[in-house]
Amino acid sequence: MNIILKQDVANLGYADDVVKVKSGYALNYLIPRGIATAATPSALKQLEETKRQRAHKVQKLIADAETLKAAIEAAKIVVPVKVSEAGKAYGSVTAAQLADALVAAGVNVDKKDIAIHAKEVRELGTYEATVACYKDVKAALEFHVVSDSVNEAPEATEPAAETPEA
Repeated sequence: MNIILKQDVANLGYADDVVKVKSGYALNYLIPRGIATAATPSALKQLEETKRQRAHKVQKLIADAETLKAAIEAAKIVVPVKVSEAGKAYGSVTAAQLADALVAAGVNVDKKDIAIHAKEVRELGTYEATVACYKDVKAALEFHVVSDSVNEAPEATEPAAETPEA
């Protein structure tokens, strides 16, 4: 059965997409919840008119997404974590931490739009993630996981002031 999505559905499509799904999924889940409508000839005609009217707005959204993508890819993201003496992190780096680090770098991103490539980020090092800026505009984000302890940085040793002994 062909349906028109009213909102984005993960692993199915974006709003205003016409997709083919099994009729039970459409009739029992998507349509009753208002997520989709049946793709009748009149609904398809109305969708085409709506898309035509939105074309200018979509071009602006894509241009904004490209700007966001460039800002994300240019950002140097460092995520400090607490680590054990063996070098393992206490906990895993999450998309929420990456979103906070991006906001700190001046790029506003929702944590739901971030997908970390590694299964778990529990060690120090460099990792990659993908940030969904708009429908087909995705940014590659490289981030570094570092220790937040201050004692790992080599301290400059200054010679102590000599006191004259009398």
